Amino acid sequence: MQANYYRIEDHAPLEAENNQEKTLKLEEMYTAVTYNIGFGAYGPEYSFFMDTGEMQDGTLTAGKYGKAISKASVKANTKGAAGELEKLDADFMLLQEVDVDADRSYHINQKEELIERFSDYGNVFANNFHSAYLFYPFSDPHGAVEAGLLNFSRYKIAEAKRRSYPVDNSFVTKFTDLDRCFAVMRLPVEDGKELVLINSHMSAYDEGGRIRAQQLELLNSVMEEEYQAGNYVIVGGDFNHALGEAVAEGFPTEQKFPAWVSILTQEEMAEGIAIQQAENELHVPTCRGADLPYTKGVNFTTVVDGFLVSDNVKATAENIDTDFGYSDHNPVLLRFELLK
Repeated sequence: MQANYYRIEDHAPLEAENNQEKTLKLEEMYTAVTYNIGFGAYGPEYSFFMDTGEMQDGTLTAGKYGKAISKASVKANTKGAAGELEKLDADFMLLQEVDVDADRSYHINQKEELIERFSDYGNVFANNFHSAYLFYPFSDPHGAVEAGLLNFSRYKIAEAKRRSYPVDNSFVTKFTDLDRCFAVMRLPVEDGKELVLINSHMSAYDEGGRIRAQQLELLNSVMEEEYQAGNYVIVGGDFNHALGEAVAEGFPTEQKFPAWVSILTQEEMAEGIAIQQAENELHVPTCRGADLPYTKGVNFTTVVDGFLVSDNVKATAENIDTDFGYSDHNPVLLRFELLK
């Protein structure tokens, strides 16, 4: 694994395939969705070997599986997640944990299946996980993985780049965590400016939050630079932070507050950028703890998925309740207009 380890370079160009021709207009309603599909593994019965937790009575919990339970479950969950996306019918889709070729998902090419299903969209893919074979856990090895961020757009993408996040380079963690990144897509707007649309997936396993702080600093610098240039900025994704203090412990659970949850506050945002709180955020969580199979009201849940928007974008957000039927995440839908 050490011999095969490498990081993808920063600022790597990304290709927009099947690029569409329509351009964005001002004060017209558009929609975007972010959804971490969990490589098709996380049905309600699934728990993941890297996740741990603790029940209110002190009982310790730990996930079981290193890869999906079966090939059939990957197919069913991928199909189910795609069905949820079809129902939302968004203009833009920002997806995380989409496998290309991986032992953990039985070598089902989710990227190609989704591109084929949404063939009337342009698409951009950014690799953020490329690992040699991980023979752990020994009873159900995670294996080799190639996966990333898959983005769909009904509107013209003028340019796309992959920005590399700082990551933990300690000996074990660098093999089990991802080659974290965010995809930056630039879409022309009728007023000569651009919508800078970003798909982000920040680190999850980061004790003390040191790496996540560095990642937020980089993301903030990019958002601020684009906003100061007069562009419209929307960032969607899995932030692996609770999006505000209100949602950090806002849902019924039989578990204690877990160590993996950091809280992202408005005070940490770059000037002109806001956390777009979902109107139903206190009723529908977007992420469940995967140290246990899912039972509503038992697992710890919170809101880590959503959108950041610049103040020249008028927006509302809605957390979509799938009851974690196909992933350990729920999708989030953004409705937005670009202001004059």
